[in-house]
Formats: sequence, C-alpha cells, structure tokens
Amino acid sequence: MVHLPELIRDLGIILITAAVTTLLFKWLKQPVVLGYLIAGFLVGPHVSFVPNVIDTKSVHVWAEIGVIFLLFGLGLEFSFKKLAKVGKSAGIAAFFEILTMTTVGYLLGRALGWKMMDSLFLGCILSMSSTTIIIRAFDELGLKAKGFVSLVFGVLIVEDLAAILILVVLTIIASPAPVSGSEVLISTLRLGFFLLLWFAVGIYFVPGVLKKVKRYLSDETLLIVSIGLCLTMVIIATQVGFSPALGAFVMGSILAETKEGGRIEHLMLPVRDLFAAVFFVSVGMMINPKILIDNFWVVLLIIIVTIVGKLFGSGLGALLSGRSLRQSMQAGLSLAQIGEFSFLIAALGVSLKVTSDFLYPIVIAVSAVTTFTTPYMIKYSAQISAWIERRIPARLHDRLTRYEAVMSTESESAGLAMLLKEYGPRILLNSVVVIAFALIVSKLLLPKAVEIFGNHLWIRIAACILALGLCAPFLRAILLGTPLKLSNRPPEQLEQLRRLNFGIVVVRVILGLVMIDFVIGQFVGIRTLFGIALAALGAAVVLYGRYSEPLYQSVEKRFLANLNANDASNSAATNKPVLAPWDAVLAEFVVSPHSPLVAHRLDESDIKGKTGATIAMIDRGGRKLLAPGRSAMLMPFDRVSLIGNDEQLALARSLIEVEEPSSMELTDESAFGLDSLVLGKTSRFIGKPIRDCGLREMVFGLIVGIERDGQRILNPDSLLNLQAEDRLWIVGDRHKIKSIKLQEA
Repeated sequence: MVHLPELIRDLGIILITAAVTTLLFKWLKQPVVLGYLIAGFLVGPHVSFVPNVIDTKSVHVWAEIGVIFLLFGLGLEFSFKKLAKVGKSAGIAAFFEILTMTTVGYLLGRALGWKMMDSLFLGCILSMSSTTIIIRAFDELGLKAKGFVSLVFGVLIVEDLAAILILVVLTIIASPAPVSGSEVLISTLRLGFFLLLWFAVGIYFVPGVLKKVKRYLSDETLLIVSIGLCLTMVIIATQVGFSPALGAFVMGSILAETKEGGRIEHLMLPVRDLFAAVFFVSVGMMINPKILIDNFWVVLLIIIVTIVGKLFGSGLGALLSGRSLRQSMQAGLSLAQIGEFSFLIAALGVSLKVTSDFLYPIVIAVSAVTTFTTPYMIKYSAQISAWIERRIPARLHDRLTRYEAVMSTESESAGLAMLLKEYGPRILLNSVVVIAFALIVSKLLLPKAVEIFGNHLWIRIAACILALGLCAPFLRAILLGTPLKLSNRPPEQLEQLRRLNFGIVVVRVILGLVMIDFVIGQFVGIRTLFGIALAALGAAVVLYGRYSEPLYQSVEKRFLANLNANDASNSAATNKPVLAPWDAVLAEFVVSPHSPLVAHRLDESDIKGKTGATIAMIDRGGRKLLAPGRSAMLMPFDRVSLIGNDEQLALARSLIEVEEPSSMELTDESAFGLDSLVLGKTSRFIGKPIRDCGLREMVFGLIVGIERDGQRILNPDSLLNLQAEDRLWIVGDRHKIKSIKLQEA
C-alpha cells in the first residue's frame, strides 16, 4: 500500500523533472516526450544516485492516473464522427498496418525464443503509432496542408479505436482461465455494445445538460464539470468490467461532439499536458538499464523491424485503397514509430503479470529511438518517396497509376455503400437501445420485483410487457423507420434505393423479429404458446402503437440535433466540396497582410503561372467566391482554397502566408515614438508628395503632422507636396529619424 506522503513526494519529483526537461528540450529543439522518458530514466529508482527516494509502487499509481487524463485528452480529439469520415483509404491502411505489424511482431518474438504471451504483446505494441508525436511533428514542420497528412490522421483515428479493442481482447487472453475463440468474440461484441450504448446515451443527454447550465459555465466551472464527467465514466467503466482508461476515452469522445467540445479541449490542454508529462516521466522511471544492456541487439532489431514494417504495412494498405505511391510511402514513413497506446499495452502486460521483465524496458527504448527519428523521417519523406518511385520498374508504376485512377473514380453512391450509410447507423443504434432496455428490465428491475412479490409467472409477464413497451419505438424504427436525411438524396439515388427496397424490407423484418425474440426471451420461453402470444402482442405494439412513431421521431430529432450541433456551428469549415481530382490536394491558406499578392488582381499576380496551383475558392468573411475570375482581387485575411500537388502548394504558401519582414521589426521597442524633422532648403524630400518621398520606409513610421508658415496640419493628405522649412512630426524609429536629421543638417 502506498501512503499519501510518498505519493505527494514522488509527484513533486516527477513534476520538477518534467519542468527541467521541458525547458532543456525546448532549447535543444527536440521532442519533449523523448526528454520525459530520458529524464525519468535518469531519476528513476533503477538509476538514481540517491537510493530509496522513489517508490516504485507510487510511480505506478501516478502512471495510471496520467493514463486516464491522457486518454481523456485523446478522446476529445477523437470523436466517433471523425471515425465515420476517415474514408476507405485510412480504414484499409490502418487495418493492413495493424494486421501486418501484429503478425510480424509475434513472429519476431517467437523467432527470438520469447514466450507466446511476450510475442503476442510485442505484435500488438508494434501495431500502434503515436498520435501525439506525429501531430507535433506536423505542426513544427508546417506540413498540415500536404496531401498525405489527412490519410495519416485518418489512420491514427482508426488505430485509437482499435487500441481500445486490443486492450480488452488482451485482458481476456491473458486471464489464467482457458480462453476460447467464442469468448473473445463475445467480449469484443460486448465492448462494441457498451461503446455504442455510451455514445448514444451520452449524445442524447450530455449536450442538453450542458445547454441548460450554459450561463453558469465559466471556464473554471466547465473544466471542473468536464473532469467530473470523465471520472464518472471511469467509475462506470470499472464497474462493468472495463479499464478506467476506456471510460476516460469514451467520455472525451462524447464531449467532443458537443458545442462546447472545442472549448473543453482548449481548457483541458494544460491538464492533459501536465498528466502526459507525469505519465511519460513515470514510464521512464520504470526502465531498468541492465535489461537494456543485456538486450541491446534485440532493441536495435525491433527498431529496424518497426520502421521497415510500418512503411510496408501502411504504405501497401494505402496503395490498395487507391492512394498514389508517393502519398502511400510518405504516410508509411510518418507512422513509423510507437507511442502512447503502445505504452498502455506494455503496462497492461506488467499489471496482469503475464509478460517478462525485459519487454517493458525494450518497448520504451524502441519508442525513445523512433520518437527521435520520426521528425526526420517526416521531413525527408518526400525525398525518400521520390527516390523509391524512381527505382521501381516502369511497368509496375504504370499499373499502380491505372489502379489509382480506377479506385479514385469509383462512385461513392454505389448501392451497398449507400444502403449502409443510410440505414446502417440507424438500425445499429436502435438495436443497441433495444438490447439495453431489455437487459435493464431483466437484470435490474425484475430481480427487485421477484424479491418483493415472489417469482411468479405474472411478474415475468408484466416485466416482459414493460420491456416491450419501452423498446416499442425503437423496434418500430428498425422495422419501418425511414432515415430523416433520405429526402436530401438526388433523384437517381432515391430511385436506386427504391429498386433495392425489397431486400431492405426482408433484412429489417428478420432483424426486428430477432430483436423481439431477444426481448421476450429474457423473461419467458419463446417456444411456449404464451410466448408466441406475447410475440404477437409485441408486434402489434410496434406496428400499430399510436405513440411509438411520434415518440421515436422526437427522440431521433433530438439525438441528431445534438450530434450535428458542433457541425452546424462550424459548417463553413467542415462542409467543403470535393474539388481536387486524383492525388491533388485542396488546401486552404490565409492571405497575410504582408503578402505581395494583396490588392492585386488574379491576372496581375499570376499565381498559377508562378506556382502551378489553381485558386478554386476565396472565402472573405463568410462570403464565398467560387471559381473566381481574372479580375478578382485578394485582400488581407482572405481564406484562399487552392488545388495542386504538394510542391505547387508549398510555392503558393510562400507567396500567400508571408511573415512580417524582419526589417520592419524594431530591435528596441522604446526607440519607437514621436519626433520632429525640419526640412532644409536643399533637402531631397522637397517637392515630393508624402506618399512618394520615402520617409515612411526609411523610419518605419508615419508623418502625422506638419508645421508650415505658422499653421499646423494634422494627418496631412498623402498627396501633399513637402516644402522647405516644413517641420514634420513623425511617429517612427527615433534612431533613424535622428540619422536623417544629421544628413539634413
């Protein structure tokens, strides 16, 4: 048992270590996460020069607390809707990478003579990439407009959800009792059921609660409420047999869908960074240097396998999904590291005591090295990809190009895909709600009723009727409901859905009867005559109940309103048309006030001639100009959408997002002020208008007043000609004004 004084002491050591490390690695311009691991290693119990200062159990406690807030922060960035929008490329690439690296890692462990459980954990560890490290590298390198970046983000989103599933499955497999394939399948379905249930209930209730108390939600209150909701879900997840980290992740993803999601993410950022530092420093403290020395060549081998394997796995998966060879290779190089979820999987093995002592330090060492190499691999991914592209056979390159063209022109409105998009989420969520109501009545309410009234048949019948009544609106939606957004479909797609109507009806009727059977089966035997009568009663309630449809419509509208509230407030940013063909990218840039293109017509600036990129849209204060003509003019802070490849967009960025010239920045702010200058009879400025005399550029300032023949002119017109004996009042760099005075004397 760890006592409070030891916990506080060790937290102080961890935070001091994190603070010093942050400053040092920021100064060195190296990844701070790498610094946390190294610093934790140096002050940890295995290396520290002051023995018995750090308590190992205390370090584990803080690491577990850090995981909760780290996963909560990742959940705020995750969002289930982002998962639905990642597209087939990210889904296929992520699936192929996870499958490849899990297999390769397992086979590598077995080849090294490791136990089956060590090998399995190694495979799962290598299948995860680091969201934190990749996002930070993209920010620092300014690559977010590149075409492959959206693919990488999509893969990371899929990996985050897959990691949660892997943690649950590994917990089951690692249990001492014999595990069958059916148990793993049941546990996986159980996880999916709870995820969907929490998502549906959370989206229905949480936004409404936040809306009602919105006027009381100062930043401080909203932060406290968010952390409280996070810890509430942690308790719920723990009570139903899942990990605390899963609960934190789910609540983060629910809050991400609310209108306050962006604000909560912003408020949680310091908290997340604090506990991320606690987690990574704690992880570093657990490294045993003796194990690393004994397994040096193993660490080196796993590093090579990680980089090469992820390049192959992610790259080939992206190729299969229809991405270009260059973008696929760039994505693979960007994902070539292990990160947060890898630590969680390794820590799970330690906590369950099913992995050997050497695995955890090896994983941390591999992560440290790949964390260091990631920014350089991302930075030079274009050159490496181009080098690979030049060396593949021309015949293979032509086949890949044709395959990419076929995949990119595949219609998204194909029959099966359209059916799944329109009916799949609706039927799935309603099925989850039906199962949840049936289980609540049968597992919670029925035992209480039996305890009070006795185990009589009429008690079970009453409970069954109650369950059917609660489930009726949702059963009706499964059998007969029509998606609310169906009317927004084009006529040709509606006609295609009508032709597929027979198959839709058959599948929905079968599923609806299965759901009714499941509900009734929780209370009475369906094979009995009475069970059949109940089934008929349930069908009648579902099909002909007057209250079912209006009630369900109100529930669905509220759910969809909450789900889409965040999108509605950011529709300009989220609902962009698809304008870029093939492997071209639609990127958005903000016009800098210092750009040479400002106040010039498009035909004068000749952006296409200089960069090769085409301007598709100009967004000026919410007013969109699509396909702007030659006479359109760019103004400061316009949001310009351009179509082009990575090289063309990089050139366009250099012209549009221009930083303030360093020559205009004063080295001494106190030197900027008001001073006067008298023009002599031989002054070079005499006879010139103010705007053409060059004084503004010479002193980085403005002429704000002129004294002439006893008169004072405030804010003189820029066309006014300067005369001898004029006293100019100038706001600018006084040092430069003084230098001009000496020249004028």
